Amino acid sequence: MAEVNTGGSEPKKGKPKKIQLRVDFTPMVDMNMLLITFFMFCTTLSKPQMMDLVMPTKDKDLTEEEKTKVDEANTITLLLADSDIVYYYFGKPNYDDYTSLVKTDYSPEGLRSVLVSRNGKAVAKMAELRSLKQKKKISDESFIEQSKEIRNAKNGLVVIIKPTDASTYKNLVDVLDEMQICSIGQYAIVDMADGDFFLIENFLKQGSLSQKPK
Repeated sequence: MAEVNTGGSEPKKGKPKKIQLRVDFTPMVDMNMLLITFFMFCTTLSKPQMMDLVMPTKDKDLTEEEKTKVDEANTITLLLADSDIVYYYFGKPNYDDYTSLVKTDYSPEGLRSVLVSRNGKAVAKMAELRSLKQKKKISDESFIEQSKEIRNAKNGLVVIIKPTDASTYKNLVDVLDEMQICSIGQYAIVDMADGDFFLIENFLKQGSLSQKPK
């Protein structure tokens, strides 16, 4: 039993007698243990968060000409640079025109606005699907199945993500978050090519570079 004893010494002549005090800490210990047990049972433990990385599949039924047409019409390439800057271009890179590369950031008015404008139909369908789920008009299984169909539609937007060495891990996570927010299911993370570095450098120098990549 935990306790604290004070006093108890023999009183000296001419001095008042000291009163012995006894403080029992056992109830305090019991209460602390009960509180700890209570919070352990009532507190929700944080679960590890995972992010699904959906890579575009190769459609063998399409011819090379059809694949090229799809890429040019529905492909956007993101170049993740330093200082939280994102460069992007649509379709094939145009090395002759430095203005074909556009500079933006990770704000909702920046990259998200660009992706939503190019993938507006899928975003609208996903918003309608979420509304049906909230109203409990469709099951969770049906929501997951239909959302996959919307995100991975053949005519949907395809995003090529190319991080530079100067970009951060947070930049990549932010881009992957935008893929989910903008209902994009077809995207891939690939390495930077020499032509991509040329596009950035030529953009910064306002088209003054003459030697174009082969």
